[in-house]
Amino acid sequence: MDQPNKSDMSKSELWCKIQSYVRKHTAPSIEERRKYNHEFAVSTSFHGLHNLVKSDTIGRSCQIRRVLWGVVVSVFVIAAFSQVCMRVVNYFSWPTTTSVIVQYADKIEFPSVTFCNLNRYQTHAVNNLSVAFFMWNIVSTVLHFSNSNSDDLQEVIDFLQLNQNFSIKEFTRNYGFYINNSTLLKCDFFGNPCYPEDFEHVFTEYGNCYTFNHNPSNAYSRISSSGRGLSVLFDIKQAEFTDDPSLGFVDAGITFVIHSPKVPPRFDGLGLHCPAGMHAHASIRHFKTITQEYPWGECDPNLQLAYNEVYSTYGCLQECKSHYIQEECGCLPFLLPGTGKECDIQQFYNCVSPAIYRIEKEMLCSVGTYNSTCPVPCEETEYPAGLSYSTFPSDKAADYLSTKLNKNASYMRNNLVYIDIKYEGLNYKITKQQKALSSSELLSEVGGQLGLFCGASMITVIEVLEFLFTNFFWTCAFLILKVPSISQWTDNQSKYKQERQEC
Repeated sequence: MDQPNKSDMSKSELWCKIQSYVRKHTAPSIEERRKYNHEFAVSTSFHGLHNLVKSDTIGRSCQIRRVLWGVVVSVFVIAAFSQVCMRVVNYFSWPTTTSVIVQYADKIEFPSVTFCNLNRYQTHAVNNLSVAFFMWNIVSTVLHFSNSNSDDLQEVIDFLQLNQNFSIKEFTRNYGFYINNSTLLKCDFFGNPCYPEDFEHVFTEYGNCYTFNHNPSNAYSRISSSGRGLSVLFDIKQAEFTDDPSLGFVDAGITFVIHSPKVPPRFDGLGLHCPAGMHAHASIRHFKTITQEYPWGECDPNLQLAYNEVYSTYGCLQECKSHYIQEECGCLPFLLPGTGKECDIQQFYNCVSPAIYRIEKEMLCSVGTYNSTCPVPCEETEYPAGLSYSTFPSDKAADYLSTKLNKNASYMRNNLVYIDIKYEGLNYKITKQQKALSSSELLSEVGGQLGLFCGASMITVIEVLEFLFTNFFWTCAFLILKVPSISQWTDNQSKYKQERQEC
């Protein structure tokens, strides 16, 4: 004999309990329900309903009045519903507005400036070591992907077999561009002298570079007057430093980038150039961009970087590449942030370069939207600059400086680079993306539409919900109590017909 299913038994017990509860609280009669509906229409704060049941007039005019009020109430209920739906749909399209604010300040933060020589290596160090250019080209692919010339690979392999402990990092640090009293002829920051010790060394695609004002906590990093700033005079020593023209390095001068002290310097497309024999005047402005978080904007406020104080897309890309290369190659390029075993040249060529190619091809480190690896930052600070140039030195200045610097005019016009960086004004422009419609504004608009067309409020909504729930309960009670009896009566009728046919 089959045992009844436990789930079927539990369902039947629950159904019995529901029927028992409903029988104890039987549904009211039709007359009582009509009376309840009438009282609701008369007493509710929903405007217009009481006119549907009010009977001040008699006869045909009463019916016409009810019909007119029924039409009025229906039209305005539909209008209110459509307006509310439009505002809800608009809210969930996540609209934004953008405002531009110019904020004036007594003091403003001076940015960091990173300087590099367009010629990376000392000539005497690379005269018999042209392979160093090719090795550095392999190393710098981790910052910006580029194809390496495979024809020079055998020369690199032969060199490394004879020099087992050779390090391109240490070679560049020792024989790359340097800043001392012979290359930094003048440094002035708002009337105060600065020295080579005020510049911090950093590796970039240009080899050795140096950052001024790298520590944002310095008190002198905040300035209180425009039109003045950082003034530096470099001697690029063209005869002492060189680079490989076949790699595209055909200029002489200083390249520099102006950036926030909290983010790493980025030269691709952002570096400014000053050629030898020129005086560059850089007039900078302070721009701050604030982006809304997803879904209004494309930023993620929860993102943080492990090796940078402030989130930036460039810093995120560097850390993303560092993660994939370290995972795949078991080493870390020194140009990328992180801690781990440093990659040697053979690892760069055999593993790091193919890994970079795969990262670029498969877009493992993407930038832009919220779903990308590195979305846009929620707050970003930029320092756009306007550049103008003048010839340096002039004829009379050459006579003056030749005595002071012990250098002739021809040497100065071929080797000296003069750069002035100053604020255009003591203000910063804030471009702020804002929510066009907040949740509180949505509630206000919904409440306004309900109040305008129906005179409804939150109390009215609760009254309507109570009325609908009560009628729903009565309908369920009717179905629970009446439907079984109707079906039982139908079964009895069918049995009676079957017995008559058998007779």
